Amino acid sequence: MKLSVKEFKAWKNRRITLLGMSGVGKTRLAYMLRKHHWFHYSGDYRVGTRYLDEAILDNIKQKVMGIPFLRDLLYSDSIYIRNNINVDNLKPVSSFLGKLGNPEQGGLGLTEFKRRQELHRQAEIAAMKDVPAFIRRAQKIYDYSHFVNDAGGSISELDDPGVLQTLDQHTLILYIKATERDEWKLIQRAEEEPKPLYYRESFLDKQLAIYREKHNLPYVALIEPDEFVRWIFPRLFYSRLPRYQAIADEYGYTVSTDQLAQVKDESGFLELLETVVAKQP
Repeated sequence: MKLSVKEFKAWKNRRITLLGMSGVGKTRLAYMLRKHHWFHYSGDYRVGTRYLDEAILDNIKQKVMGIPFLRDLLYSDSIYIRNNINVDNLKPVSSFLGKLGNPEQGGLGLTEFKRRQELHRQAEIAAMKDVPAFIRRAQKIYDYSHFVNDAGGSISELDDPGVLQTLDQHTLILYIKATERDEWKLIQRAEEEPKPLYYRESFLDKQLAIYREKHNLPYVALIEPDEFVRWIFPRLFYSRLPRYQAIADEYGYTVSTDQLAQVKDESGFLELLETVVAKQP
């Protein structure tokens, strides 16, 4: 959604999609806006609670069934398992994605890993296409004036034109671009705490082949999961940057993490938005 400054100032019910890598400040901004009567839609939360809920539970149950004591309790309905996903705790979603590599180190085989990756991709597509319905619900049921879509970092990887068309039609897309200093911080954090990630299949296949050749690994099962994540993250990071920018150039606007860091409240955010809208040719 591209707007003139006049249109932006007259925009009564604001609807924003936040785009960018995990860690650039999307969720921090969404939390802040919640205090000013904005409905916070978390794409990852929707993925975990609606579209991957059963798959996540099945994965947990499969792990539990390997423990005889817990298996017997589960069989006799003495215990039950449920997800406790919320916008502050999305760990079950990333745990389901898992990491590729040695099963003795918690890794997944390539076939299972790709199966989960595709399930996540389809779930994220569905979650983003749910945005218009949640905009209506936020206004008509919960009486929220404004809406912020806290999109997952992998939205640039989905390769589904319908997602971007839907978001463009119903929201203003804002790409939060990391400065060079913040890029380094995000990469360093990923090295210190390697977490499960989503990869486009073509990207994964190419990088996996390079990694296996470099380390002389004939089998995926010989890969150390955390080391592979540490190795591939910078490559994933820099492969996503032009994709984010292309989306922003065609559909929306760009702000830097430095600019966003100066925002302390809703009025500051709206002033920043007005500035970037005014600069749009």
